Order: sequence, then structure tokens, then C-alpha cells
Amino acid sequence: MIDNSDSEVTIARVRMFRRLLAWNVLQRLAMGQRECKANNTLPLLKTAKGTRDYDPAAMALRQRALKQVCSVFERHGAVTIDTPVFERQELLRGMYGDDAKLIYDLQNQGGELLALRYDLTVPFARYLAMSNIGHIKRYQVGKVYRRDNPQIGRGRYREFLQCDFDIAGTYDPMLPDAECLKVLVEILDTLAVGDFNVMVNHRKLLDGIFGASGVPVNKFRTIGSSVDKLDKLPWDVVRDEMIKQKGLDEVTVDLIRSYVTLTGGVELIDQLEEDTRLKRFKNAIVGLQDMRLLLKYCELLGVKDRITFNLSLARGLDYYTGIIFEAVLLTTDESSVGSLAGGGRYDDLVGTFNRKGQQIPCVGVSIGFERIFSLLESKASRSSDQQKVRIAKTQVFVASAHKGLLLKRLEILNMLWGAGIKAEHSYKRDPKLLAQLRYCEGQHIPYALILGDAELARGVLKLRSVVDRQEEELKLDSFVNEVQDRLSKECD
Repeated sequence: MIDNSDSEVTIARVRMFRRLLAWNVLQRLAMGQRECKANNTLPLLKTAKGTRDYDPAAMALRQRALKQVCSVFERHGAVTIDTPVFERQELLRGMYGDDAKLIYDLQNQGGELLALRYDLTVPFARYLAMSNIGHIKRYQVGKVYRRDNPQIGRGRYREFLQCDFDIAGTYDPMLPDAECLKVLVEILDTLAVGDFNVMVNHRKLLDGIFGASGVPVNKFRTIGSSVDKLDKLPWDVVRDEMIKQKGLDEVTVDLIRSYVTLTGGVELIDQLEEDTRLKRFKNAIVGLQDMRLLLKYCELLGVKDRITFNLSLARGLDYYTGIIFEAVLLTTDESSVGSLAGGGRYDDLVGTFNRKGQQIPCVGVSIGFERIFSLLESKASRSSDQQKVRIAKTQVFVASAHKGLLLKRLEILNMLWGAGIKAEHSYKRDPKLLAQLRYCEGQHIPYALILGDAELARGVLKLRSVVDRQEEELKLDSFVNEVQDRLSKECD
């Protein structure tokens, strides 16, 4: 038999403990505030390392660019999803190779070990496995987090935005892969980032090259991470890393070099297909066949001239299984931003989260939006047209020509809002007309709707074009429709 009195005492003690704990926390906070006041100090006002604030002008530029990116995704039939900004730690471990050390771990919260998401790909694979989805073409725009060394001028942050496009499902070879490359080229062309090139390689071909060179199978991924550094480091540095840190002999390393320094197109595929060493490795043959088909499809889609078959491309993420690619700028003055986008095929990732091991083939591309935005922001600051960027989306400003029209102004403003027209007015009861018109010019608001006693007595309002300063009268009982007509013509 349970003694209810003992149970009630225990509950009372727990409640008392919680009250004391809360009181202690509040006392510590109050003490900290008193110390700040006593020392006449304030908290250090700065953003966390590797992050930044975006002012209205920057946000206007970002939103315009993001709208262009999403329009390309939607043009290709993609639907959008969203996933949590943090995941279970165990879900992210073992997915990112040497870069796993960059994952932001969170403290134990409610019995779960969590981490901020490193990319949007692994959460997407988890979503597919949980939802039992076999086919989807999706895009997602979201922030990801990496405990990296930030380089703000190069668009390299610890908190940054990625724009992903992925095709999941079983389809004929290289058709989804080619469309991902098409999407990537369309986005970079639309955003006018400058002259760029998309390097393409194949993980199976790379494995075949390592096998033909004498690399042990258990070192394929770590050697791939070394090879992937060739776009940033000279060969001698990468060679030393493979020999001194990763234990390869010099003969093997020199054989690797004979392959990974090659670039080209279909002619390179022809050359590799005749290589006697590679012919002994099935993965290499499959990779070359895929590459030939991919380049054929890219030619039909009009993007072949943007693509280079580059055997040094490895991409360090462990989950890639087939085609891999990366977009870089070719112009020397902007090349410091590094890679603009990357992606590839990851056919085995979803199966790692499925209890039955059911695989769902996937391929996708990830756009590094912050690096692209750093280019767009730099160009906007140098452009003579930078003042033409509209920060606010206001279409009509309701202005009064003289005193005593505040109530009528609010009535007109409410009618515009009710019709879905973006409108605003001055928060002064009796603002001066010149100040209101200057505000419209400064904010690039296209129209001003001017109220005056004489016009209102005749049942009309004045619609002023802010750019050319032309005015016309609109009837008070139909002005909303007439304003809508003019705005729709501008959109056309």
C-alpha cells in the first residue's frame, strides 16, 4: 500500500527546490545587471564570430536574388520543403569525412544530443526515410552552420544560407544529373555572377583511379580529401600530405598525379577508356560510361560549354556515390570567393536511415548563396545604378496637400490596403506636401495619391507619377480600380 502523505511531501519538496533554483537564477541575473551599472559598462555589442547583420538595402538585394533562384527551381517543377535547423547528433556523424569537426554540437536538451545542421542534404535524406517517399523533386532554402574559420570578404560565414535542388527516385541514368547541372548553370547565368566553369567528375571513376594507382580501399576517402585540395594548394603540399600523414608510398602518389592532373571533355573519356590499368576496375568503366552519357545530355541542354571534366575534383563529403560537380568563377579579380556551388549523386544516403536499408537514389546541387551574394553586393556598391534599388515595396503613398485631412487620409489608405495595394502615409497629423513628395522620391515609390479639399469637394483625387511628376485626376468612387490598372500595366 502506498502512503499518499509521503508522496505529497516529495512533491512539495520538488516544488520548493524548483522555486529556490529559479530564485537563485534571478538573483544572479540581477547581480550581473547591478555590477554592469556600478562599473558603468554595457554588454559588448557585436555579432557572433562568422555572422553579420543585413540592412534594408542588403535585404532588398538578397530577396531579389533569392526570388530569381527560386523561380529557376520552380521552372523545373520542384516543390519546396523545410526541415529543422538542428538534428540529432548521431544522424550527422560519419557523413562529412574530415569536415565532421566543423559540426556545431548543442548541449543535452531534454535528453537528446543535438547539433546544428551542417547542410540541407542529410536532413533531406532523413526526411525521405521517415516519410517513406520514393520520388520527389524538391528545393529548399535555409541556413546551415559550420564551425569554420570565417572570411567575411569572401562570403564565408559560420551561419550561411544554402539553396538546394534535389531529384530523388529511380530513373534512367544521368537524366536527373544533367538537369541538376542545367539548373546550376541557369541560376548562375540569371544572377550574372561573371564567367564561371562547372568542374565535373565521378566518384566511381576516382575510386578506380585510386585502385589502379595502388591505394588501399580503406584509404579511398581520405586520399580523395587530399586530392580535393588541389584547387587551393600546390601539388607538392598535397603530395607530402598523402605520403607523410596518410602513409602512401611515393610510387602510388606519383601514379595518382598522372591521372588527377588531367582535364578535358569527351576526348579525355576516350583516352581513359584505353588505359590498361583502369580497364581492370569495374568502377572506373561505369564512371566513364556515365560521364560520356552526361556530356551528351549536357550538350543537348545547351550547357556543355560551361562544363569541364576534371579528375582532381573529389569533394570531401563521404555520402557521394556517383557524379560530383563544383562551380567556380574564372575571373581572377573575383575568384577569391572560391566555390559558388557544388553537388552530386548520393544513392546510398537515404538507406542509412531506413531500418530495412531501402535505397532511394538521389542527386542534387547546393548553391552557396552567401558567396554569390558577396559578389552581387560588391557589384551593387560599384554600380552607378545602386540608388535605383527599391528597399520598400510601397506602390502608393497617400499624401495630404494641407492641414486637416488626416482622417480622410486614413480612410483612403484603408481602401488601398483592402484592395491588396502596398501603401503608406506620413505619421504626422499635418505633414508638409513637399516633405511627403521628397520621401516618395527617396524611397522610389512610383505613385503619390494627393488629397486636397477642393479636389475632394469635386469628388476626385490627384494621382502623381513620382518619376516624371505628371499628375491626373481620379474619381473618388473608382480610384482604387484605376490605381490597380496602372500598377498591373507596370508589371506587364
